[in-house]
Amino acid sequence: MPIAYNKIAVRVRLGALRRNFEILRRMAPAAMPVIKSDAYGHGLLPVARTLEAAGADAFAAGTVGECAQLRDGGIPGRIVALLGATDAADAECCVARSIVPAVYSADQLELLAGRAAPGQQVDIALKFDTGMARPGFTEADLPALLDRLHARPMLRPVLVMSHLAVSDDPSRADFTRQQGETFGRILAGVRADWPAVHGSLANSAALLAHPELHFDVQRPGIALYGANPLRGTAQEHLGDGLQPAMDVAAPILQVHPLPAGRSISYGRTFTAPRDMTVAIVATGYADAYSRGLSGKGAMTVHGRRLPILGRVCMQMTAVDVTDVPGVTAGDDAYLLGGPGEALTPDELADLWGTISYEVLCLLGMNPRTHRE
Repeated sequence: MPIAYNKIAVRVRLGALRRNFEILRRMAPAAMPVIKSDAYGHGLLPVARTLEAAGADAFAAGTVGECAQLRDGGIPGRIVALLGATDAADAECCVARSIVPAVYSADQLELLAGRAAPGQQVDIALKFDTGMARPGFTEADLPALLDRLHARPMLRPVLVMSHLAVSDDPSRADFTRQQGETFGRILAGVRADWPAVHGSLANSAALLAHPELHFDVQRPGIALYGANPLRGTAQEHLGDGLQPAMDVAAPILQVHPLPAGRSISYGRTFTAPRDMTVAIVATGYADAYSRGLSGKGAMTVHGRRLPILGRVCMQMTAVDVTDVPGVTAGDDAYLLGGPGEALTPDELADLWGTISYEVLCLLGMNPRTHRE
């Protein structure tokens, strides 16, 4: 049996994921879960199967390759590739596996149209830029785009999509409202020729805070995994009940004294002001646990949230366990979640100086197990 080079363990609680989905579906029954980037580090297929069993009948992944994994893994419903077909191989995969690619350029239309068999219809999602300035057709492109589509009857728009820039910030609701109005005009323009096409604009924050922007299909992402996109705002309460679905732990290698006046770790950035006890945890930046947490992060040991001392190393990090009796080598230190004073993804992101999305995606690259 191979031995993993690292000792960090990611534990995904599928029951929490399912409960989060059920909470979100009460507000938006046509939710299409976003499971891109390996389901934000939680595991693409286990997450998809859990949500399918909970009632999800469509999914949005990132690359065409991720979508192919879902299809080959037995996921039968609609699967949307948010990054679209970026080359000929992607286009062929979409046509062969009934994957719905986001289309945001004329070149992509040609790629897909050229690979449809005679009489075959290829479903596509039209992606528009309404304020993010990322890939997408603009409202001004719409007349020429519709002409192109009419000239290529093998392509059938089934979804019109855009993405919101600041829906998680109530103070900038005017911009969100403008995006919604632009999207509404675009959707009406496409529906004039394809009446059955669905509109999708709402991300997690808009799903919670902007019911007027739900349109036909909603795309919950970060909220599925238990992070509150409205945290720190006056609308934070709208995310009540969401539970983090990921715990991350690593074993303690050694517990030893750190006498007063003795420094620890590289750079001698921490010197003990009194006699202390430290636990050396088998994790570091090689395990995607950021060096930026040096001297300001925390872990949970025996249910207590405890500070990191000194610099995070490549595979080791020191934690202050002075006031927690009975800590010994082999005990778990929780980087995220766990019992007691657990760190949530949002709290760890604050310490890290980033957002919960990055915390989950990076830590989720480590070996994972899934449990109910």
